[in-house]
Amino acid sequence: MKPNDHVNDINLTDFAMAFEELTRIIIRLPSIEKLSFTTLSVLHTLSRKSPMRLTELTATEQITQSAITQLVTRLERDGLVERRPDPSDGRVVLVHITEEGAKIIDSRRSERIAHLSKLFERLTPEEKTAIAEAIPALRHLAEIGNYSM
Repeated sequence: MKPNDHVNDINLTDFAMAFEELTRIIIRLPSIEKLSFTTLSVLHTLSRKSPMRLTELTATEQITQSAITQLVTRLERDGLVERRPDPSDGRVVLVHITEEGAKIIDSRRSERIAHLSKLFERLTPEEKTAIAEAIPALRHLAEIGNYSM
């Protein structure tokens, strides 16, 4: 175990491994929409931060400029995003999620909630309470992570 592995009695290795496993389960849930992880990630990002410049999407999604341009072109063709000029700088293009793109994200979230509810049924009342009490801290941790990227 590394010196920074514990922070205020939280084993960060255990925490990271539990989140990695939960993330893997959630990402791989069966879906009506057969879209790639990167496509879903871009749509999810835009559902929270739309509109965005292509360069911002390149940074947040950690793919090349060429790859994001191709992906946005395909998503635009499929009616899931649209490009519009930036009102403050006509030379810049902003990518917006469309209503159809937002529906996909909402559908995925509903599917995840349905799947998670089945898993939660198998938890003890104490485990459910512990998770419920951790939600505000987890949200704050996510906010910190989003601002540090």
